[in-house]
Amino acid sequence: MSFILALDQGTTSSRALIFDRSGSVRAVAQREFRQIFPQPGWVEHDPAEIWTTQSAVMHAVLAKAGVHARDIAAIGITNQRETTVLWERATGQPLANAIVWQDRRTAPLCDALRAAGHAATFAEKTGLVLDAYFSGTKLKWLLDHVPGARDRAIRGELAFGTIDAWLVWNLTRGAAHVTDASNASRTLLFNIHAGDWDDALLALLDIPRAVLPQVVDSSGVCAKAEIDGVRVPIAGIAGDQQAALFGQACHAPGLAKNTYGTGCFLLLNTGAKAMASTNNLVTTVAWRRAGALDYALEGSVFIAGAVVQWLRDGLGLIRSAAEIEALAASVPDNGGVYLVPAFAGLGAPHWDPYARGAIFGLTRGATAGHIARAALEAIALQSADVLAAMQRDAGITLSELRVDGGATANNLLMQFQADVLGVPVVRPQVLETTALGAGYLAGLAVGYWQDAADVGANWRVDRRFEPSMTQDRVAAIRAGWEKAVARAKDWA
Repeated sequence: MSFILALDQGTTSSRALIFDRSGSVRAVAQREFRQIFPQPGWVEHDPAEIWTTQSAVMHAVLAKAGVHARDIAAIGITNQRETTVLWERATGQPLANAIVWQDRRTAPLCDALRAAGHAATFAEKTGLVLDAYFSGTKLKWLLDHVPGARDRAIRGELAFGTIDAWLVWNLTRGAAHVTDASNASRTLLFNIHAGDWDDALLALLDIPRAVLPQVVDSSGVCAKAEIDGVRVPIAGIAGDQQAALFGQACHAPGLAKNTYGTGCFLLLNTGAKAMASTNNLVTTVAWRRAGALDYALEGSVFIAGAVVQWLRDGLGLIRSAAEIEALAASVPDNGGVYLVPAFAGLGAPHWDPYARGAIFGLTRGATAGHIARAALEAIALQSADVLAAMQRDAGITLSELRVDGGATANNLLMQFQADVLGVPVVRPQVLETTALGAGYLAGLAVGYWQDAADVGANWRVDRRFEPSMTQDRVAAIRAGWEKAVARAKDWA
């Protein structure tokens, strides 16, 4: 038998999974790594630690599944997206820590570019909002602040990549410097209509083309990894949210999914049409297969599961993330308490890098249960804001929302999400849809699966959450939420 190996490099941990033809998980290995906060608003990772942990779980999952590298038909890679790495081509050594997608240090640069009238240019070419979230301004910051970096980049001595490119570089021992179209579309440097790096945007950010990776298909053999002396094809690459869209079998226009991870990411497949947003969403490449681009509308919530981590690590209200459901269920409602988790600013549809986290409505009667419930409700309410904007943009009314990610195991959260959306929330049997999507893209490229219908047949429902709350109650909750969000904005 042969299997698919998926490498899922996330914001807080590196994971590796083995899938079989049914899309079932044979084994999984995971290792967390450090989150580095040099100063307020800055978030970094050690690229060497990312590679060390990813390599370790890759070998661990093979051992756990009793599978040899020669049994792997292909490798699929999925990754935290906008996180930015700059390294030396000669040695493979990073020049600095990776700047994480949550990092806000380039917000003033984005302000200056907007003030100079460039926001529309970026939006038209890249589909993105001019925000510190994306990779381009992070790369500019590194070239500006690491001594000699820009000159070395011009001479071709340095390589830039998002995490997928960094992993491929290490898996191939420097033989391949590539990224796929879905990751490239998150950089502010890639023209999503032309399907290539854009010289005008590179000039605006003073970034030399020589530092950029080659853009390849999301599904297609692009390199060979060396594992235990065996050369295994790397055949699938996609940013984590696009991979989840594919893994959720949202292969046709009009299908949408929401992933509940560190952040929340809601994507709607728009097919061959790059649909421009008028409601502060981003237009992104979903994937590139056989040279053809498919697109999606996306809304990003920066802090979702991370607010539960904060309750655990920052406040000590819970000992493990799993305890949040019972604590939140200890009260019948939020008691008028709202928590706006704008720790890294607000994403779609607000795009306010200066918003900060806040708790409103506290009284002497407020308990840890109310704060826990407010935290869970904030995850769902942020997603509801995004979905409302998405439906306005696309001119459609969603019939259901497919969900995945760790927090979907929380039944209280999923039921509340269905209630505030007013549509069924559908949880699949296999929640590992991000890794599965990367696996599917890789497997399709090498004939392990035949076509999208073949992989779509593997998608099965675990549970449907039907809306049960009255419209008046939903309206009251959302009104309170909107008031809280308005007060958290423009704080810093």
